[in-house]
Amino acid sequence: MNGIIPLYKERGMTSHDCVAKMRGILHTKKVGHSGTLDPNVDGVLPICIGAATKVVDYLMASGKRYTGSITLGFSTTTEDLDGEIVERKRLTEPLSETIIDQVLTQMTGDLQQTPPMFSAVKVNGRKLYEYARAGETVDRPTRVIHVESFRRTGTVLFDQNNGTLTFPFEVACSKGTYVRTLAVDVGRYLGVPAVMSDLTRQESGGFTLDDTVTLDEVKEAVADGSLSHLLRPLDYALTDYPHVSVDQRVWRLVQNGVFLSPDELNQTPDEEPFAQVALVHQDQTRCLYQWDDAKGLYRPLKMFNLVDEGEK
Repeated sequence: MNGIIPLYKERGMTSHDCVAKMRGILHTKKVGHSGTLDPNVDGVLPICIGAATKVVDYLMASGKRYTGSITLGFSTTTEDLDGEIVERKRLTEPLSETIIDQVLTQMTGDLQQTPPMFSAVKVNGRKLYEYARAGETVDRPTRVIHVESFRRTGTVLFDQNNGTLTFPFEVACSKGTYVRTLAVDVGRYLGVPAVMSDLTRQESGGFTLDDTVTLDEVKEAVADGSLSHLLRPLDYALTDYPHVSVDQRVWRLVQNGVFLSPDELNQTPDEEPFAQVALVHQDQTRCLYQWDDAKGLYRPLKMFNLVDEGEK
């Protein structure tokens, strides 16, 4: 069983919970996900099965899109509504939508981001949230993220009684981006504490929310024998790569990890070599090869499925 299922992750579950349940439903251990979602976040969670677990990194590289809301006026330990309030600053009047929009626009492109203490990033072999739960602090590595777009999607709502302001947003960003940290940074630019007050992942790995299926739907598909209708081929993660079909002779070379010449991939001497290329045999994408300029040959980069149906 090989393929990708775009799962809808419900709130109240961890991404690991989803993987564990899928292993039980599908009766296979070879299951992985492409991008952790916090328990209080719902949305698209691509699940990779069998040989498709080898394309997890390629799914994650495609970036993600989220919708949610940011609340100004207080901050928490976890940067969302799950944590304890650590700072309050009552707003006496609503902030200008123009100023908010300017800040969101300013927070696009390549940015430096420090992961929150309540996260699964490892430092010295321990996850940051383990330090946080123990009341410890530790230096956190700063990383470069990319925010493709960040915009307000609705009216700013001012709560005079609580002294808070909330607005909805949409953000498209690279893997490794902590959206709740973006929310906190919005507040920092505006001079007030802030939290991410709601979040849904709308798109990941090329799948949108409309593509997703629930755990119950996966169960039903297994029960009635229609699971194949839910499985997407692992090639779904490789649509950005050029594809070349290889014949039986070249396929045997690939199975043995042999470097390949441009001629063996049907390229003429005047053609520019591909940086990376997906090789197809018997209508299945089997591997990625990468150009080695020093050798003037293509070398194996990532193997997905090197066994023909008749050889199993």
